[in-house]
Formats: sequence, structure tokens, C-alpha cells
Amino acid sequence: MPTTSTTTFGGVETSNADSSSKHTPQESRDLPPLLSSSYPITLKFMDVGYRLKIENKKGNGGCIKNFFTPSSSSPSDQRSTQERIILNGVTGIAYPGEILAILGPSGSGKSTLLNSLAGRLHGNGLTGTILANSSKLNRTVLRRTGFVTQDDILYPHLTVRETLIFCSMLRLPRKLSRETKVSAAESAIAELGLTKCENTIIGNSFIRGVSGGERKRVSIAHEMLVDPALLILDEPTSGLDSTAAHRLVSTLGSLARKGKTVVTSVHQPSSRVYQMFDKVIVLSEGQCMYYGKGTDAMRYFESVGFAPSFPVNPADFLLDLANGVCHADGVSEKDRPNIKQNLIHSYNTVLGPKVKALCMDTANVSTRDSKSNPLRNNSSKEHRSYNNRFSIFDWFYQFNILLQRSLKERKYESFNTLRVFQVVAAALLAGLMWWHSDYKNIQDRLGLLFFISIFWGVFPSFNSVFAFPQERAIFVKERASGMYTLSSYFMARIVGDLPMELLLPTVFLIITYWMGGLKPDLLSFLLTLLVVLGFVLVSQGLGLALGAAIMDAKQASTVAAVTMLAFVLTGGYYVHKVPSCVAWIKYISTTFYSYRLLTRIQYGDGKKIANLLGCNHEGITIDGASCKFLDEDVVGQIGAMGCIGVLFFMFVFYRLVAYLCLRRIKS
Repeated sequence: MPTTSTTTFGGVETSNADSSSKHTPQESRDLPPLLSSSYPITLKFMDVGYRLKIENKKGNGGCIKNFFTPSSSSPSDQRSTQERIILNGVTGIAYPGEILAILGPSGSGKSTLLNSLAGRLHGNGLTGTILANSSKLNRTVLRRTGFVTQDDILYPHLTVRETLIFCSMLRLPRKLSRETKVSAAESAIAELGLTKCENTIIGNSFIRGVSGGERKRVSIAHEMLVDPALLILDEPTSGLDSTAAHRLVSTLGSLARKGKTVVTSVHQPSSRVYQMFDKVIVLSEGQCMYYGKGTDAMRYFESVGFAPSFPVNPADFLLDLANGVCHADGVSEKDRPNIKQNLIHSYNTVLGPKVKALCMDTANVSTRDSKSNPLRNNSSKEHRSYNNRFSIFDWFYQFNILLQRSLKERKYESFNTLRVFQVVAAALLAGLMWWHSDYKNIQDRLGLLFFISIFWGVFPSFNSVFAFPQERAIFVKERASGMYTLSSYFMARIVGDLPMELLLPTVFLIITYWMGGLKPDLLSFLLTLLVVLGFVLVSQGLGLALGAAIMDAKQASTVAAVTMLAFVLTGGYYVHKVPSCVAWIKYISTTFYSYRLLTRIQYGDGKKIANLLGCNHEGITIDGASCKFLDEDVVGQIGAMGCIGVLFFMFVFYRLVAYLCLRRIKS
């Protein structure tokens, strides 16, 4: 049994042995060694700093950079870089079995510190040392780290149980049986008190679902599925009432007592919640104002000359000090200027050196003992072994799970009442407008064909342009957790769209084709249906490419509107003699090729209808208008196989562009 002696000064507890030996870890679930919490994690961070370079011209977040930023004629205006200090020399330790709370006003650097501790900040801007059991934050440690973001990024139409089961299927190793993974999800549901709402959908601001506290616990359960040894949470009580916040922190306390290391930021905790924190860090403008036991914080600030004149919630008092506000003994901040700077100086003089010495001592002890630490010696080998086992079977497994989740989630969006009503109403209106149109009335008949091309060019492209921008947050979160590969996600998204995106066009054409009196034979109807369905897939690909390239829903929809307007105007119905400067647009217009194919199906090469109309070689007959349309819209245009080839190329090209743009998103 290891012996431990402790001393306390300024609210800081020092130890002569690694604190991880003091706590009894949680009994491991039926998980592989790589994901088991058999070995607790002591997190040490020393002199952590982060500097952010801000340029006056930013990209828009997609793979199209500076799309809407006008170019400047002055070279000095093209790049003006400013450096902002977000964190400056923050030091502390998070022990297993304890809750370390990070307090501070908005903009004090809480989220940045948590992201750095979770290994999600990279680049030259991050400085300092972050160690987990005296090892750097390698992949093995990060796989044993759960990170709960401030926003609950979940699919709204899935139930709590479905959400956690799909997560367990993706996050836990494939070699585990389905029963084991379902059992892990059920264990997380029971552990976090979600049994009563397990069959309720998650919901969002527009869809009624679980409560805010329950949604936050689902986010925590999302991370608890891998049984992490280190759990990091960014403001988990944000938006919750006092009772719900207390229940949530009580849950975190129970997880900590099982040997987990819990680090969380809290914006404004109640006094009941504050009493549950074992250690507290107070940040102000990116600098540490206090680190130590939560119960010793008031005594420390009283020792440096700051004490409240009446009983107050300690958290409120600490936040006032972090904001430079102090109403002690009738003295306001006007009478005591530079409160924040004085307190930061006092910490760096009195308490800071002791905290750094504690970090150095425990780091040295852990380094000497690391040879006997199985996690340190074997984790990298296990991780390499696990990664080397990834094969095509793993890819298809991920694809299968993601496809099931996509179908279950998106069926509500694709077949909602308003969308079905919109398509059916448009079909009935078109059928009535072109009710049993005359085969010889070419102008009217071509108008119906062009309307079909317009509707099924605009409708799917506008729907799909929002797909990736709306899913970006959850996609980045899940990719950062290593849940799946980009290719499996992308293919599941594409394949999952097929049955849902092709059903409504089929219903539309069944109504409009026969009401409009188009060519009344089954072969012509089936060929028209194939052209429309293929055109829908091409238009959908265009929307996906624009959405992935711009990654902003409003900007992408604007670009999609302008693009489709150009395609429609050059589609070959409104204008035949397009000016040469814009004539090239029709050759990249999806509407142009779709309209050509629909016309070919109805009128072939135009000879039969020309004979019926009695058109001579000059295209003149009694009905001169019909012959003119016949000559310009049917005869002498691009052949059917050429149109099919171009549309197929566009089908592949647009999706390839979307995939390459998604690859540029950093997770």
C-alpha cells in the first residue's frame, strides 16, 4: 500500500505521492483495455497559454475562402494581423475522484482552457505543458477522455435510447457484440437517471422533446459510453435552473467518486452547487486569480484584503472579484482601482509559486513511477494494434450504422406534412394548368416539360444546400471523437438520401404526367421518370457541393439561387439565341440537359410531329409558331446520349467536390 502525506497552504493540498493512488477506480465494464477506466488519470497543466492571431480578412469557414470579401487595392490592407492573449500562464492539477471547477466571467478563457486540456487546440498559439499521468496528450489518453461541449449537439428526432445506442455502436470497438454495446448504452441511461425519458425524442428549439437538464445528461452519457477516465465539460449547467443544475453536478460528483477525473467550467453556480466542487480555479482575463480548495477560497481572499461585508454566495463573490467589482466594507471599485491586476499579482506572489511547485513535485514522482504504469507502457502499443485492425469490414460496419441512423433521423424531415403538401399541390396545379394538353400544341407542351425541369432543379438543390452546414457541428464533434471515417459518413449520407429524395418526384410525375396528357404510353412515362429522378440527383449534388464549399446556410442558399437562375435562363426555353458572352452557361446548366432529354422522349427527332403539322423545309406552315418551336427545341439539338453522359458526369463531379470540401474541415 502506498503511503501518502499531505500538507495544506493557501488552499493548496500537496502530496508526496501521485494522487491517483489515493482513489479507488471504478470497476471496469466489459470493455477492451484501451477503453477501460482501470487506470485513473491525474491531469497536470503548467503555464498554459494561448495566443490567437486575428486577421482583418477571414475565410467563411468552407473551402471557398474570402468569397464575399472584396479585394483591396492597398497591399497594406490585405493582411493586418493582431495578436490577442486568451490564456496566460494558467497552472493547476485535476485529481481522480475530484471535481475541478473553472470559474470566471464571459471571455475569461474558460472554454479555451478546457479545449486545450482536452487536446483540441493545436498550433503555435498554444504554449505550456499538459500531462496526463506524466505523459503528453497522446491518442491513447484522448481516447480515454470525454469532452462535453457547451451546446448539446444531438440529432433532434432520435430518442434518448436511439441516440445512445447508435453512439455505442460507433464509438465502441467493432469486435464487441451488439448485445454488449446495447448493454453499455442501457448502463449509461441508468447511471445518469435517463430511464424515464429514454423513449422520448431529443428535440430542439422547434421540436418538443426532453428537458434541458435531460438533454445535457444525454450529452454526458454520450461521452460516458467509452467509460472515460477523464471527463471535461464546458458549462454543463448553462441554461438550467438551480435545481436542475444541482442534480446535474450531483451526477458529476457520483461519477468522480467512482475514480474519474472531472474538470468543468461553470458560469454562475449557486451556493449549493459551489459546495460540491473539490477544487476551484478562478480566471480573469485569461490569468489565474485563485487555485485551491473551494472551501478555502473565501479565507484566501480575506487574507489578501478582500472580504464581503455580509454573507454571500462564494461563487458570486469570486465572480465579482474576477470582474473587478468589490463592495467590501462600504468600499467600491472606484476607491480601489485595478482590483483584478492586484489580485492576479497577489496570486502570482503568494499562491502561484506553491501551485507550480506542487505540479513539479507530482510530475517528478509520477515520472519515476511511470515505468510500472501499465497505461504508459502499453497504451501506445494497444492503440497502434487497434488502428492496424481497421479494415474494409470496419468501414462497411460504420457505413451500415450511419445509414440506419440517417434513415431514422431524416425521414421526419423528408416526409414532413408541409413538404409533401408542397409537392402534391404543385403537381395538381401543373396538371390542371396543362390539363390534357394537345400533342400538336408544341409551345404549351414544351412549357410543361420546362416547368418540370425548373421545379425539380430548384426544389432538391435548395433542400440539400442546408445539409452539411446544419450538420457541421455534430459532424465535427463526432469526427473529433473518432467515431467514424469521413468516407463512411459521406457515403451513408448520399445513399440514405436516395429512397427519401426519389419518392416525392415519383408521386409528382404520376400526377402531372397523366393529368397533363403527355405521351400516353408506359415506356415514355418510365423514361420520363428516369430522367426526372436522375435530374433530381444531379440537382441535389449541386446543392451538397455549394453547401459543403461555403458552409454557411444563408450564403450557400443565396449562391444556389443565383446559380439556378442562370441555369433556368439558359435552359433553352426562354431564350434561344443567347449572347456569346454568356452562351457557355447553358453547357454547364443542369436544366438545359434535362429539358433536352424530356423533349426527346415526347417528340423524338421531330420528324413525326413535323409531318403532322405540315412544316416545310423553311419551317413555315399555317401554324408558324409551332414549326418555329419544333425547329428550335427539338431538331438539331444535343443528342440523348450526350445529355445522359453530361448529367452523369455532373452527378459524380458535384459529389466529389462536396467530399473534398468536407475533408478540409478540421475536427
